[in-house]
Amino acid sequence: MPLRLEEYRHLDDVEASFVDQLIFRFSKLQDVLDENVFPSILLLSGEEVKRKTFLDILNRLEELGVVNKVTWLKLREVRNEVAHEYSFNADQLIDSINVVFTATDEFITVYNSVKSFCVSRFHHGDQSIS
Repeated sequence: MPLRLEEYRHLDDVEASFVDQLIFRFSKLQDVLDENVFPSILLLSGEEVKRKTFLDILNRLEELGVVNKVTWLKLREVRNEVAHEYSFNADQLIDSINVVFTATDEFITVYNSVKSFCVSRFHHGDQSIS
């Protein structure tokens, strides 16, 4: 990485499957955080989430110091670009794959922030969050 057009054209099936998994897991993890983890954090904090939009939830999480809204929205934009470009135009696809690969560091930072918040806020006794 970064992946170049010539390298992309010569990926074998196993290497191509790794690229597919990177994109799939990046997207899936984002969906899980958006739809399940973020609202659950607020619910566990005793807050109402039923009538809140995703942006309301994200704004509240930013207020709590869980996630940076701008960073998260950029990561969502990357995901949407990859989903839209996937397999249509090789040059754009390669650019998107490289952006996903680069964005994984930001994603890991978000994950660590969410984990740290949950451990500090919800950790009880001998139970641990991994």
